[in-house]
Amino acid sequence: MPGAAEFEFGVPIPGRVLPRERWTRTGYRGDDRPFPWERVFGRDAARRVVDLGCGNGRYLIASALARPDADHLGVDLVQRAVDFGAHRANMRGLSNVRFAVGDAVAWLFERLTPDSVDEIHVYHPQPYYEQAEISKRMLTPEFLERVWLVLRRGGLLVLQTDNHAYWKYLRQAVSRHFEPEVVPGPWPDAPQGRTRREIIARKKGLTVWRMTAPRRATPRAVEVPPPDFDANRPAFKKRAGNKRPRRVV
Repeated sequence: MPGAAEFEFGVPIPGRVLPRERWTRTGYRGDDRPFPWERVFGRDAARRVVDLGCGNGRYLIASALARPDADHLGVDLVQRAVDFGAHRANMRGLSNVRFAVGDAVAWLFERLTPDSVDEIHVYHPQPYYEQAEISKRMLTPEFLERVWLVLRRGGLLVLQTDNHAYWKYLRQAVSRHFEPEVVPGPWPDAPQGRTRREIIARKKGLTVWRMTAPRRATPRAVEVPPPDFDANRPAFKKRAGNKRPRRVV
């Protein structure tokens, strides 16, 4: 029904469904390298926001509604999640957001150019608990350096996780290229959760850690360790066996 509200785990999806004649198309299927912001959105927006691993787009939809002067791009590897996000954005008549299916790391390195984005958001990156999979962790020193390059001067990195070991690693790793600032409680703009994952985690009683990290003008001369921390799961410790001790930072 036009004007009706939608809910997810009892939490409203931002915005309302408009009459069908006002729907838009927010799915992006192009393979442009680099991503052509001005051609896709038809303007040079005051601000560009990227959500890497955007899931079903809850945060992007809310931000696009609240900030019509900013253009938003969400990338996720899961087709179904991207379809949900794009459909909900379409029904809300949004023209300042696009959703793309793809690998977030590949997008960052291959399709987002240096000095082209104002905000990069990463919510609940997969910690990968198994020893054989730790190389899949997204937030490596190389990833963080590329984020620094892609962001414009004064840009912002936003991170969130419900894994304490990942959080401890990020507070150290991010500090070379950014100035991490802990957000002490729920996001003021979304007190029940910015993302589906955050809503689920909080309903399970899990702690969620959040930070905003403004871009440094010049990186600090400090070494950033790889993300080979113990993610605090028994299976991870068992598979590690008698190999070199895992570092928890």
